Amino acid sequence: MPDLTLVYVVVFFALAFDYINGFHDTANAIATSVSTRALEPQHAVILAAILNFAGALYSTGVAKTIGGDLVKSASLVNQPVIISALFGAIVWNLITWWLGIPSSSSHALVGGVLGAVVVGAGVNAINFVGVEKIVLSLVLSPLIAMAGGYLMMIAMMWIFGRHEPGKINEGFRKMQLLSASMMSFSHGSNDAQKAMGIITLALVSSGQIPSLEVPTWVKVACATAMACGTAVGGWKIIKTMGGKIFRLEPINGFAADLNSSMVIFIATNLHLPVSTTHVVSGSIMGVGSAKRVSAVRWGVAQQMLFAWVLTIPFSAVTSALMYKVLNLFM
Repeated sequence: MPDLTLVYVVVFFALAFDYINGFHDTANAIATSVSTRALEPQHAVILAAILNFAGALYSTGVAKTIGGDLVKSASLVNQPVIISALFGAIVWNLITWWLGIPSSSSHALVGGVLGAVVVGAGVNAINFVGVEKIVLSLVLSPLIAMAGGYLMMIAMMWIFGRHEPGKINEGFRKMQLLSASMMSFSHGSNDAQKAMGIITLALVSSGQIPSLEVPTWVKVACATAMACGTAVGGWKIIKTMGGKIFRLEPINGFAADLNSSMVIFIATNLHLPVSTTHVVSGSIMGVGSAKRVSAVRWGVAQQMLFAWVLTIPFSAVTSALMYKVLNLFM
């Protein structure tokens, strides 16, 4: 198959990944506002889709990190490696979506890239310094979000604790429109860039562009794919995120979304990829713990943690097997 045709295949798979990422991770942006009835589900999905699109156009720093830091050089990977990497990530996302388990699209993509590169180009092609930086940001961000959510909720309880709960929740139910908007924008600003980075890596490795500068059409295409996916909505995961971790009230939902959006947006400006799923889950656990540690359903959190641990190795193995299959036909 001609190299340019394979580039088109990469673009298709990358946009498919962004589309699936959109409906898989819609829960991150709207679960809290839907579960507290601050927004009607369909209105929340439309809001998230629009602001995901806007956020995706914000910058390209994360895209350059994904495209440039996982491998030592674009010349060391070919299109079958990249296709296989995307395939592994997509398979894991679809499995966890079907089961209603919140998992990380970012971890799935990193695992997919690592598995395909090791089999297709060898361990020496991996940029271990870059991988360490990316993995560290993925691991630390939910812990930071949990601590931030806890402190933010403690502060809000201290400020508003003497007021009538009914009036407080009614006020924060309205404020959740703002926090959900911030969350949707920040989600788009970080997550959509990952597919941009993969497409740009494919364009560089095939000689279509000279450097890891994301073309405008790639930004628009990835932003559109994520917005369309978001518009579909991932209702199974929304149920898990919105109510199974901790029974949210409007003040809790506002605190969790505000904290999550801040953590993600700071990471975007530092050009660091983070898992929005992990950050939001960490925030919800932190906010719940501020009320009462036993209020958090740690059994559900344990199931999610198990899925998170499996994500990178499963995606890596799937992408490695996919590369072997592609080699049989090329």
